[in-house]
Amino acid sequence: MSINRNNIAVGFISLGCDKNRVDLEKMIALIKNAGYKIETDERKANVIIINTCSFILSAREESIENILLTAKLKKGCLSKIIVTGCLNHMNYTDLEESLPEVDAFVKVSDNENIVSIIDKLFSSDEKVNNVCNVDELRVLTTPNHYAYLKISEGCDNYCTYCKIPYIRGRYYSYSLNSILNEANYLVSKGVKEIILVAQDVTKYGQDFNDGTNLVSLIKKLSVIENLEKIRLLYCYPELITDELIQEIKNNPKVCKYIDIPLQHISDNILKRMNRKSNKSSIELTISKLKKNIPNISIRTTFIIGFPGETEEDFNEVLDFVSKYKLNNVGFFAYSKEEGTPAYSFENHIDENIVENRISKLAEVQFNNVIERNKNMINKHLDVVVDKIVGSKAICRSEFECPEIDGVVIIKNTESLNIGDTFKIIVKNFNKYDLEGEIYEKLTK
Repeated sequence: MSINRNNIAVGFISLGCDKNRVDLEKMIALIKNAGYKIETDERKANVIIINTCSFILSAREESIENILLTAKLKKGCLSKIIVTGCLNHMNYTDLEESLPEVDAFVKVSDNENIVSIIDKLFSSDEKVNNVCNVDELRVLTTPNHYAYLKISEGCDNYCTYCKIPYIRGRYYSYSLNSILNEANYLVSKGVKEIILVAQDVTKYGQDFNDGTNLVSLIKKLSVIENLEKIRLLYCYPELITDELIQEIKNNPKVCKYIDIPLQHISDNILKRMNRKSNKSSIELTISKLKKNIPNISIRTTFIIGFPGETEEDFNEVLDFVSKYKLNNVGFFAYSKEEGTPAYSFENHIDENIVENRISKLAEVQFNNVIERNKNMINKHLDVVVDKIVGSKAICRSEFECPEIDGVVIIKNTESLNIGDTFKIIVKNFNKYDLEGEIYEKLTK
């Protein structure tokens, strides 16, 4: 039986991190280029692709819950479910047996074959009848003015709590040309801000042995006409060099923003985590960033309750958060992951103790945020509109990353559009979010 791709609608569910999002956007482009219909309403899709996350137990549970909920749609238009992403790399789980609702499991390494996989699900002889003239590299699932750009795959850090090296494989950098081609393509589609992502952005180019590194990549990206902002996520502290700090400081296209996944500050726990940094080096890096770029926005995350974490270890994190007053901090309870070295560590921490520690940290960080937001009153910010909700524009400045940080809210916005940029004056705040009024329209 031959198939007509134009008559088959494909829907998508994306879970997990922004790196996963990029993978899915490229798959959507392949599917669209092949002539399949792209459907945003899951109830009207004939096949749904669920791009899963399995970083920790709660992510796997969310992935499985989405699969089971999607399976209920098979009573309607839906006939096929395809599961992609990290869940398929759980070697200790027999997915095909435990999830018979799924018609195909696709590993990350097979993403580029997604079209032929769909073809096989709908055709026994793989003959295809379709006409298609599109040729897209990615189909953005973000607003058109910003996009994530993945610059490498895999990880070689082997932190004792993390499954990523076992799921995504060894670290390798994408070629400079491929990244620049993708960046130019995104800008041609209207993207103004590119957000660089990888498991370890600061490691970019180290596997080339030709001098290529993150700074040289940033310099190449910066010459792209109409690209206005470059944002850095997931910069490991031990690889934040003086050269990189100066590039952030002096390059007007680089957001004065950096995400540094610290995970802990106690040398005892950092060593048990197999992290490559220590307390003194972390504090030196933070101090250098703040000294050279006084207005820099620093985001980080901490894992609380790692096996063997003592009250003294925890208090080091508490003191660090109190002292350095970083802009955005996430606190996560340690997740015991089968297949990682930490799974068999002794002295796992009681959940109630972990929750109590996270509550204490969250309170300190909240007070930091309130103090900073009070100091923002009557100051000016350049912001971009990310979303319109009713009569409110949800905006952000270069000091906030989409979807994870606080926002800037502008009220009474009948004439505003997504992607518009403004200079605003901060008038108030509501917990983590600032509230402002338009001072001057910049560009559209």
